[in-house]
Amino acid sequence: MSAKDLRRSGSPFTSRNSVRATLSLLGATGLFVSSLSAQAGGIMIYEAGHEGTGLANAGSAVLATDPSVLMTNPAGISQLAGTQINFNAQVILGDLSFSRDSANTFSGNEGGNALKYLPGSSFFISHELDDRSTIGFGMYGNFGLALDYDDDWAGRYFTQESAIIGVSFQPTYAYKISDDLSIGFGPRFMLGYFRTEVAVNNNVLGLGNADDGQLRYKDTDWGTGANIGLLYNLNDRTRLGVAWTSKVKLEFEDRPELKNITNPLLRFALNRVDVDQLSIDMNVPQTVTTSVSYQLDPQWTLLGSLGWQDWSDFGKVGVEVDTDAASTSRTADRQYKDTWHVSLGAQNQINPKLRWNVGVAYDSSAVEDKDRTVDNPMNESWRLATGFNYALQENLDMHMSYTLVYLADMEVQQTKSRSGGSVSGEYKNAALHVIGGGLVWRF
Repeated sequence: MSAKDLRRSGSPFTSRNSVRATLSLLGATGLFVSSLSAQAGGIMIYEAGHEGTGLANAGSAVLATDPSVLMTNPAGISQLAGTQINFNAQVILGDLSFSRDSANTFSGNEGGNALKYLPGSSFFISHELDDRSTIGFGMYGNFGLALDYDDDWAGRYFTQESAIIGVSFQPTYAYKISDDLSIGFGPRFMLGYFRTEVAVNNNVLGLGNADDGQLRYKDTDWGTGANIGLLYNLNDRTRLGVAWTSKVKLEFEDRPELKNITNPLLRFALNRVDVDQLSIDMNVPQTVTTSVSYQLDPQWTLLGSLGWQDWSDFGKVGVEVDTDAASTSRTADRQYKDTWHVSLGAQNQINPKLRWNVGVAYDSSAVEDKDRTVDNPMNESWRLATGFNYALQENLDMHMSYTLVYLADMEVQQTKSRSGGSVSGEYKNAALHVIGGGLVWRF
């Protein structure tokens, strides 16, 4: 039976923090070669189907047009009158296909398109208590990534399938300190889901022709954090906003599932692994975002954002048991670094019912080219976004948006430091396509 026959069906979850993993190998003789890897990583997703998606995150900390602003700046709901409800849905389509080059040493195909689609939704509500105080609640997912390669691809000993997703639940309170200054706070409760599948090489020291085995691992965990924001009206035309989200720690711990381990030496070693102690801890990164909006005239408004994400605290350690004839290593470095975001956008109020949005954004990469891995092939990215908001009725708006996230070409050469095999190649013209829309009711 091959690893492909052993896979479980089901759609991957993600879309992204310190990764610490311990896999204790007790009494191993060091006379076998195996490769077990667990992925932890992801991308910070600005898109949640809300109207701001069409601005590529430009002005996200000042754009108080509906309750979704509590996700990016809790103080923003202080600007919303009455009760407002916002429901959104979106789908992320991917083009992330790997091509091998001459440095690749593993057999197998090229894996297919590893990022096919990822659906998502979000829900927000705000309620004005009085002239100063507003409460709200949001449920959204803006962290994660899911990859699903063919089981028998050339990089199967690094990953076959990996997913990490965080869904946040955020009650929020905002208060107007004055007519121009507001503050907002929201505790954030995140439900995290982690899953990985990876092939296990049954052929000791490259000898034999046995089918691959497989390791599967999945778990869920709750983490807590906070969102805090300030909103300030500098004058009648200019609004400033700043928001901070704390890190959220997720701790996954479960027994891995091992299948089809036919090599007796490998089975002997894995049977002595204290698998209950396989734990993966990660920190969803803290972020800081500053935004500005400037109303040129009754029709045009310009927006911009500058942001920072603490990916260096996401994690530098992943699980990878890599064995040669002399010794065994149990971890693999993930050299993540902090990232920066900048975005510019514009809104055009074409008529009293129709508003058009457009934006462009740049995010730096969380990894150097030499540290890129197939379980999370990050790169710098450009966003091009557009969308519209249309008033169907006096108290009901509809919005839709499209975003292109362009990752360009990403070269990868990932090598087992002890056993020496490499998966090497390129993701050419990698890109994501995000299509979303939603409704806003006002009462």
